Amino acid sequence: GEFFLGRLMAKPLPHAEAQALLLAALYRLESRLETRAGAEPMVVDKAVAAAGELAGGAFKGVVNGVLRNFLRQRERLLPDLQADETARFQHPPWWLLRLRRAYPADWECIVAAGNHPPPMSLRVNARKTSVHEYLDALRAAGIPAEPAGKTGAGVRLATPLAVDRLPGFAEGRVSVQDIGAQRAAILLDPKPGERVLDACAAPGGKTAHLLERADLDLLALDIDRTRARRIEDNLTRLGLAAKVRVADCRATETWWDGRPFDAILADAPCSASGVARRHPDIKTLRRVSDIRKFAQTQAAILDGLWPLLAPGGRLLYASCSVFVEENAGQIDAFLARWQDARRALEERWLPCDENDGFYYALLQKA
Repeated sequence: GEFFLGRLMAKPLPHAEAQALLLAALYRLESRLETRAGAEPMVVDKAVAAAGELAGGAFKGVVNGVLRNFLRQRERLLPDLQADETARFQHPPWWLLRLRRAYPADWECIVAAGNHPPPMSLRVNARKTSVHEYLDALRAAGIPAEPAGKTGAGVRLATPLAVDRLPGFAEGRVSVQDIGAQRAAILLDPKPGERVLDACAAPGGKTAHLLERADLDLLALDIDRTRARRIEDNLTRLGLAAKVRVADCRATETWWDGRPFDAILADAPCSASGVARRHPDIKTLRRVSDIRKFAQTQAAILDGLWPLLAPGGRLLYASCSVFVEENAGQIDAFLARWQDARRALEERWLPCDENDGFYYALLQKA
């Protein structure tokens, strides 16, 4: 839409809602969502009518003219769209360049996944039900779904829906969580009674999954007070308990009691490039300089947490990014700094129809 609008108008409209209306109408016309006879003029007429409700109708004529001009020029504009990579792939040039370098065989699939609606996956609370039982409950409610992933708790819905339609959601039988995100608890795999730290825990999905799998002495941290309350709310709904504190995990002197942890989950802040389809504004707002800043923060978190890990303990580094600087490159640099660390395993999940993009590295302390 923005590409075509740039060809059809010299400058954007000085009214944000009118501009958004134009983009929405162009999207419907461009993607040919309306295939019925006479549907395209109807889209134009409805957009013009909606424009009449904005700014006293000052933009009705502009909206009408731009949309009808697009219909006249569409076939001529489409080849220009295909020639413009930023418009065709709907990602910034620097983003595309990084993907090409890191994933020469897969970058177009990653881009395509980033432009499509995400799946809706669930994690069944093993303390209250099973995947088999919950699929029966969904079937009884007329909600198509199937088992998903290799976590033993994953369910994928055929069509996304509001959580209040999910059987037993309020009672804590199930949570919304991507299949890729469910790998964190599986890979860290803490044993009953272990002392565990979830260092960047909000909104609490991975915290809850760890507790659903085992009784743990778990401390969940988050730097933001509002987000930390979401951890507590999620645990309460699921019938789980953990210590939740508002703290910067890097400032260990402000919250650590000196007792080592057996296992640490470091789900570090990142560019979120692996979940861009859930937050499309990322592709517009993110800057190449942000990647370096995120990498610096991630390194500081790893360096701050590593001394808190008991000998023989495990630290799982996780990110929802597909950029190497935040993933394998980050871990390579960490291993060069810490001689008592080794990479026990590594998993890359590229975004696709079934899951978002994630990276995991399990680090073992000598």
